[in-house]
Amino acid sequence: MLKYIQFNQKYNIELLKAEMAIALQQNWVDHFNKQDYEGNWQSIALRSASGKEHDILANYGVDAYQDTPLLNQLPYLKSIIEAWECPKETIRLLALHPGAEIKPHRDRGCNYEGGVLRIHIPIQTNNELKFMVGGEQLKLAEGSCWYIDFDQTHSIINAGENVRVHLVIDALRNEWTDRLFEAYGYDFEAEKRGQALDPATTLKMIEELERMDTPVARELVTKMKFKK
Repeated sequence: MLKYIQFNQKYNIELLKAEMAIALQQNWVDHFNKQDYEGNWQSIALRSASGKEHDILANYGVDAYQDTPLLNQLPYLKSIIEAWECPKETIRLLALHPGAEIKPHRDRGCNYEGGVLRIHIPIQTNNELKFMVGGEQLKLAEGSCWYIDFDQTHSIINAGENVRVHLVIDALRNEWTDRLFEAYGYDFEAEKRGQALDPATTLKMIEELERMDTPVARELVTKMKFKK
């Protein structure tokens, strides 16, 4: 299956950075997965389960999410988010500071086969940043737009001199996203046959979906168990 998709969208870098500057005036919080990184990795929420900026958890199992007050100060980012015609969950700005490293790890079930899509839109980056996914180095340019399969082993090192800031949208798969992914070569037949999933991976995905416990997750669990 696809490790990543680079979409055709090209966002206005000047507008992105102008709104990033507004966000950077706020108090950001350290990322919660402290075992997965070294250095300074911070986040602030634009949409969260509680509607608060410091609530940066992925809050699986929550049926309703709320925009934070900060998002209403960022009209361009809000327009980008609204253009995705699918249910949105947590939406954050993530900042990886110079010298920081996100260690190799996998986010089980965080891919399209698992019913979710994590969209990355780089706002500020540098040429010394090393972003590895499934053994391949990706170059994510400012203003570009990507889906990445984070069930693949991935890691990031910011060896540059400026902070890397991405807009990260966690969304749920629906018919609109299926049409979009199909246009970019997503193989639905291979997905149906289950060729991409070995038994151990399938079991871990089921465990993660059961932990999420949303209506979409429960439906996917039923389908995956039926396949087994």
